[in-house]
Amino acid sequence: MAARADAPQNARMRPTDVRVARLADPAGPADGVRVLVERLWPRGTARTQLVLDGWYRGLAPSDELRTWYGHDPDRFTEFAQRYRAELRQPDRQAALERLRELAAGGPLTLLTASGSPEISQAAVLAAVLAGEQ
Repeated sequence: MAARADAPQNARMRPTDVRVARLADPAGPADGVRVLVERLWPRGTARTQLVLDGWYRGLAPSDELRTWYGHDPDRFTEFAQRYRAELRQPDRQAALERLRELAAGGPLTLLTASGSPEISQAAVLAAVLAGEQ
């Protein structure tokens, strides 16, 4: 991706619009690039049923963290802290940077199979992409 002429070469790309949606939500024209951020492919979902531009399973929480969390709303704050720490691991940086590039180019929709996307890994990842620490 080429840098803008007026932007410093080392400036960090900022997302324009990062959204979180349920995988079951219908795709819309405002979604832009749609990527799944689950470690496991959702049960009962045929790959041909989805409008999907990518699957970033390497950015999903570790199996241990995902199992510990269990989408318990009372654990979300600690889950978010632990997940942010996992996202800082070197092996995740290339994929995270690719999502930043996608987000800088236009709308990016992070898809989750969670019934509560506001307390999912997609919500945490969206905040990270928006520069929230």
